[in-house]
Amino acid sequence: MADRVTPAPPAPHAPHATPATRASRAPRRLGTGRQARRVRLWTSALIVGAVVLAVLLVPPLVQLDEQAVDLSRKLLPPSWDHPFGTDDVGRDLLLRCVYGLRVSLLVGLVAALVATLIGTAVGAAAASLGGWTDRVVMRIVDAFASVPHLLLGIFIVAMFRPGVWPVIVSVALTHWLSTARIVRSEVLSLRSRPYIDAAVSGGASRWRVTVRHLLPAVLPQAGLAAVLMVPHAMWHESALSFLGLGLPSHQASLGNLVQSARSSLLAGDWWPTLFPGLLLIVPTLALAGLAGVWRDRLNPRRRSELML
Repeated sequence: MADRVTPAPPAPHAPHATPATRASRAPRRLGTGRQARRVRLWTSALIVGAVVLAVLLVPPLVQLDEQAVDLSRKLLPPSWDHPFGTDDVGRDLLLRCVYGLRVSLLVGLVAALVATLIGTAVGAAAASLGGWTDRVVMRIVDAFASVPHLLLGIFIVAMFRPGVWPVIVSVALTHWLSTARIVRSEVLSLRSRPYIDAAVSGGASRWRVTVRHLLPAVLPQAGLAAVLMVPHAMWHESALSFLGLGLPSHQASLGNLVQSARSSLLAGDWWPTLFPGLLLIVPTLALAGLAGVWRDRLNPRRRSELML
């Protein structure tokens, strides 16, 4: 009788990934995430640096009047003489965009700084005093937050003549609410720390505890809120100028440039709208990228949980 062939046993199924296997994959994911953050950081830093250099160096180096009108050169497409082309009255669009970005950055930086100072003071005071003061202050914050920012900004700007400072006041008075909430929550969490209890037990006054211990601890969060507020303030200024309620129409700002290019866009001339829009979008994305890296450094535990 022929020998009976014994069939080979089936191959065992591959076991499911164990916690040890998942842990072995974690360093690779962390390395990939670290490289992505590094690329985002350097890309954002290079864009912001280029924007700052352009804003600081182009106006003094280029001895041209950005208000000079030359109707014989109106609506010229991009070329070597005019890299961004010209607008509907023959003004060089590159120089106008640089001046407009200069104004928008000024409004964004100053408004973000003022709004951060107001929000930090209100949030720290509400959390430090506590009780009915905290409840009243936060109800006022909720009342302001219930009104749309743009609508409240239009109401504030309408009370002044068009100019840079009314826009800064409008943006600052409508953007401090989120900072106040962030600072309040941070101060409330810090009040339960042992070193705060030790300072109070040692006889430190409420004012000394707030100024010496609480405010320095919330400054990184407040600084992050200020950086995140700069792009928001730039877009807010552009929206007000686009509606004709911000800066005067003759003054270069990114909102005014986009607003004045509407008729050219309908006629098929795309460059008066494209380049101001890019100079508004790209720097704000770069600032948001820098703020994202800063946020990851402030919250390393949350970042590691997301990577795993």
